[in-house]
Amino acid sequence: MNAVLAVIISYLLGSVSFSIVIARLVKGIDIRQHGSGNAGATNTLRVLGKGPGIAVFILDIAKGVAAVWIGHALNGGYESWAPVLCGLAAIVGHNWPVWFRFKGGKGIATTVGVIATLAFIPALIAGVVAIAVIAITRYVSVGSLLFAALVPVGIGVMTGSGPMLWASLLICVFAFVRHRSNLVKLVQGKENKLGAKRG
Repeated sequence: MNAVLAVIISYLLGSVSFSIVIARLVKGIDIRQHGSGNAGATNTLRVLGKGPGIAVFILDIAKGVAAVWIGHALNGGYESWAPVLCGLAAIVGHNWPVWFRFKGGKGIATTVGVIATLAFIPALIAGVVAIAVIAITRYVSVGSLLFAALVPVGIGVMTGSGPMLWASLLICVFAFVRHRSNLVKLVQGKENKLGAKRG
């Protein structure tokens, strides 16, 4: 019962879309109607600037971290699936937030928080590679998808099968589904590079 409660709380926490909240507070706008239309840190950076963009990124990571720890705390640490399911619930909440008519972001920052808490070393390695690719190509979407794809590989190599591996594979699927429009733009050569003002 505690595990179910933890998952519900994690989903509700994940549903707090900080990009939408901060955009309304800072500029009185719905971030989903500006730039790329995505409720995430990258679009916040493009539309509102570095300060709000960084704030959204950090807060979205933090809710992923918090969700995993909620799973540990409410479950008492006995069921290995509980923190994993809570992390997944936070990502689902970010992507499909109940507070904002189920229209959210793409979940990468929250995914970073979840994976870094569950499997720090694989997340660190994937993160370093992703950052390097973003720095070279200026495509945030490419780095994000590379991070999502490399994490299951790292977890599989380091820990084998288990809840974290299956969760990371599901998270990878989430990432590619949410970035399908970016993939089309990449193929067409129309994807925005980091630093572009409009999405």
